[in-house]
Amino acid sequence: MQLYNTLSAEERAQLIDEAGKERLTLSFYAYAKIQDPKKFRDELFIAWNTLDALGRIYVAHEGINAQMSVPADNFEAFRHTLEAYDFMKGIRLNVAVEQDNHSFLKLTIKVRHKIVADGLNDDTFDVTNKGIHLKAQEFNNLLEDPNTIVVDFRNHYESEVGHFEGAITPDVENFRESLPIINEQLQDFKEDKNLLMYCTGGIRCEKASAYFKHQGFKNVFQLEGGIIEYTRQIKEEGIKSKFIGKNFVFDHRLGERITDDIISQCHQCGKPCDNHTNCANDACHLLFIQCNECKAAMENCCSAECLETIHLPLEEQLKLRKGLQVGNKVFRKGKSDALKFKNSGDLPVKPLAKAETKNIRQKMTVKKALLGKAEHYYTKSKIAQFLIENKELSVGDKVLISGPTTGEQEITITELYVNGNPCETAKMGDQITFELPFRVRLSDKLYKILQAENA
Repeated sequence: MQLYNTLSAEERAQLIDEAGKERLTLSFYAYAKIQDPKKFRDELFIAWNTLDALGRIYVAHEGINAQMSVPADNFEAFRHTLEAYDFMKGIRLNVAVEQDNHSFLKLTIKVRHKIVADGLNDDTFDVTNKGIHLKAQEFNNLLEDPNTIVVDFRNHYESEVGHFEGAITPDVENFRESLPIINEQLQDFKEDKNLLMYCTGGIRCEKASAYFKHQGFKNVFQLEGGIIEYTRQIKEEGIKSKFIGKNFVFDHRLGERITDDIISQCHQCGKPCDNHTNCANDACHLLFIQCNECKAAMENCCSAECLETIHLPLEEQLKLRKGLQVGNKVFRKGKSDALKFKNSGDLPVKPLAKAETKNIRQKMTVKKALLGKAEHYYTKSKIAQFLIENKELSVGDKVLISGPTTGEQEITITELYVNGNPCETAKMGDQITFELPFRVRLSDKLYKILQAENA
């Protein structure tokens, strides 16, 4: 029986587009005693693969931690697969504020030692003696108490683009590093201060709150459901957001905008910006903040060295990577001497700029149609080449170019060449070229943006 992915990310993306159905990005976790994580993992894969559920999931003897994408019309069936297990009956599913049908393109379920790498020996303290859970308004109220210390238990690249007002934001690479640092910093406040903690979806605080109570902190509180659930509550209940900026998320989107405050800078030019990207050099994949201008000029690269590398023949790039540890570093790196404006651990108190806010409901009504795929990019002339596989494209059409490295770029076609000749309209089977200020890759797809029905 199939217990692994058989499609590439590109093939899956095309199937999603062809299906034309909305998907929901969501996350959840549960601590429980699982006797046989491998058997549990296989059961989930069989059930979820049938429902076309995708995502990144970790299971362990201590429970499950999942970030997923599920077809909207399969949502209830998906919930039933969870509630087949007693420990997940009534589980809270944190549904993303902003939806993207391509947030996950594979179903990956891995058995791990722990569902969150915290470096703790759970046998040394009571992991069930957790802090008091607070809803959004309760969290806001306690934030305003002068006797409160609020701590961000996320990593430097997460807090850099968004955090709660007045929060301590440790300059750490991972959750494991933050626990001893915070414990040492707050030694003098165990008895008389409110320790208020938060993270993305709540899972890190579940363990951290119990750990800090074990360390002697008397008044420990945590944000129920993390920033994701907080955002849902403030929008539904009309509560003022005490969180400023973006909430970093671990999928293709790399962030959900909570407020229009931009509190970070492009790491290359210093311009106010909070859009993360991954270096296009497969031997680097550095996670960093890059504005659109630098993205175009540097072709999604973090340094001149990486820019030079991506233009080498593939055979030479493979030779340079041979013997190097260049695995999945996408979310583990984030610091480099090449990033001149990386201010890790030195976050601004006030916003640097305001972002253009988009109506989320309106965004979800916009439809797009897959036209074709990228075939080549001529660097010197900045010309992109695509093959039209579906429908037609005309001068004046608005298109979306999307890919794992490119992100999502919208442009309007002002000039079009079909099979080498200037033309007003391209049809299925045509090879087209047009000017683009940024590099495209073979994994990139070309979409025509259609007028929303209710726009």
